[in-house]
Amino acid sequence: MIKKCLFPVAGYGTRFLPATKAQPKEMLPILTKPLVQYGVEEALAAGMDHIAFVTGRNKRAIEDHFDITYELEDMISGTIRESQLNCVRNLIEQCTFTYTRQNHMRGLGDAILIGEALIGEQPFGVILADDLGVGEPDGIMAQMVRVYEKYRCSIVAVEEVPVEEVDKYGIVSGQRLDDQHIRVERMVEKPSPLDAPSNLAVIGRYILTPDIFDILRNTPPGKNGEVQLTDALQAQAANGKVIAYRFRGQRFDCGSIEGFVDATNFFFNRMQEQQ
Repeated sequence: MIKKCLFPVAGYGTRFLPATKAQPKEMLPILTKPLVQYGVEEALAAGMDHIAFVTGRNKRAIEDHFDITYELEDMISGTIRESQLNCVRNLIEQCTFTYTRQNHMRGLGDAILIGEALIGEQPFGVILADDLGVGEPDGIMAQMVRVYEKYRCSIVAVEEVPVEEVDKYGIVSGQRLDDQHIRVERMVEKPSPLDAPSNLAVIGRYILTPDIFDILRNTPPGKNGEVQLTDALQAQAANGKVIAYRFRGQRFDCGSIEGFVDATNFFFNRMQEQQ
């Protein structure tokens, strides 16, 4: 089983300034839970109970969230508020949390390479917390674990996006195996609409094989002077070792204001229906 999931959470979250000036964007709440908690819940539901964070400056709130808060818990003990902490208490009890820091923002590929010390030589999941996923009926990462068990190579989650938005994503193309699986042949990071090989965009869910670390070590900086995970995955794809998976469910880009509002409305309406 894949037991570890890496969360790169060192980014500045500049699209949400000034809200993210002093707090991590991953701690912004959708209703009463921060974005990162949704991600950890998804990882645990997929069997990944070792949660590894690559953090940065001003990210200590993430560590504090997944820890005991004695004063608060003592104050609300025995009140109706106590049950509101049950969901995060369950995560603290069931998961092991480890942390390391990305001192310089050199891209997603660099963040994942820094996480090697926490992952070791084993396949692992990667969740970008500002991509909030709602799987149907299982979580997106749980779906991807099943894909990995079949193909035993790196897996990337993809969805179709409007052609005019391809320059926001890593875009893939390749051999279609069936309606949900594509053996990736080409990956391009944020191409222009004219240069994009398709409109299939990689979203913030990956399962990576451990050889990705050596590839990243030898990957020069690419677009924007950053080490791009897309470039390393292209090296794996050249050997037929990347499968793009069209997941079942819905994804909200909570790194954008529009997506954040859409996610809030979705979860609010679902809460109303369950009451």
